[in-house]
Amino acid sequence: MQRVYCDANATTPLLPEVMEAMRPYWMEEFGNASSIHLQGQYARKAVEGAREILARFFHCREAEVMFNSGGTEGDNTAIFGLLRAGDRFITTSIEHSAVLRAAERVAERGVDVTFVAPQANGLIDPEEIRRAVRPETRLISMMLANNETGVLQPVEEVGKIAAEAGAFFHIDAVQGAGKVEFDVRRFGCHLCTISAHKMYGPKGVGAMYVRRGTPLEPLVVGGSHERRRRAGTENVPGIVGLGKAVELAMKSLEDGTMERVARLRDRIEAGILAIPGTGVNGEGAPRAANTTNIRFEQVEGEALVIALDLKGVAVSGGSACHSGATEPSHVLMAMGLDKNAARASLRFSLLKTATDADADHVLRVVPEAVEHLRALSPEVAGTRG
Repeated sequence: MQRVYCDANATTPLLPEVMEAMRPYWMEEFGNASSIHLQGQYARKAVEGAREILARFFHCREAEVMFNSGGTEGDNTAIFGLLRAGDRFITTSIEHSAVLRAAERVAERGVDVTFVAPQANGLIDPEEIRRAVRPETRLISMMLANNETGVLQPVEEVGKIAAEAGAFFHIDAVQGAGKVEFDVRRFGCHLCTISAHKMYGPKGVGAMYVRRGTPLEPLVVGGSHERRRRAGTENVPGIVGLGKAVELAMKSLEDGTMERVARLRDRIEAGILAIPGTGVNGEGAPRAANTTNIRFEQVEGEALVIALDLKGVAVSGGSACHSGATEPSHVLMAMGLDKNAARASLRFSLLKTATDADADHVLRVVPEAVEHLRALSPEVAGTRG
């Protein structure tokens, strides 16, 4: 059976070039990057080589790049590392749970937290951020691209608002990195989080941009690693893999790869929207090139995920499953969808290696699966009496 993976926003496979770059650092070049002997020097050179690549990607100084375990740690570091009781923290109601749960935790510790809601198309209005600012505002945090809808947020405008307010600005760029032109100077942020496994690199490694002078308290303490900002022996193979993945991502933004992916996404989207009773969540807003989120009337989203998987298409539902209980997506609910519409929504997120043949297969099986499930629906069956 032909299989098509349309869940790139969940994770991506290692590209062969990334695997080859990492290979020596598991066995031959196994040294600890903090050791001063020859093996340690080889490891340190590899880490600093990756740091140089990340600095070019972020458009920052090499000393402003900090390696860590990934997006969740980066988001947590930005929030716990800056906020104290009495501070004000502004974020949005459509953030990743790594930000939302951390916001709840600092609220319990005396931080005044405000969650700004999106407009119906999933975009945050920067003026809503501005209206939430108070003299005690210390941190504003916003994602670059929403993980469920792909909607690109107005980070540059919010960066200017943060600067006017004298507040620190953090961007969760886990979903946007490698998909849009990237420049932390243009964004105006003090902190920026990325994760390797969303960029065709390995799981368990990521990086942060930390603007020079930002008084970030370490989340992980111990040794003097990463200029005393994040203790722990460096994951040398992972860091090398992240560096190579970022290098390839920069090429993809220059060689037309993402434009090709956007055309495939648009083709799949148009084909699915030809099915009656469908619509795009985030329609009309700028979106990451690889992502579309589509709702299907009279279809239970989880059932459609399973039906498509059986037909060789891997997608993600618009809801998260906790302890066996399906809850509607907090993102889609914040955009104004009711519970039924939120549960009936699927995310299609394409790999940058996606092909026309992949799109052909998706457009062949999705209408079949939707028609089959609707035929089984009591609501539809009742209309056929």
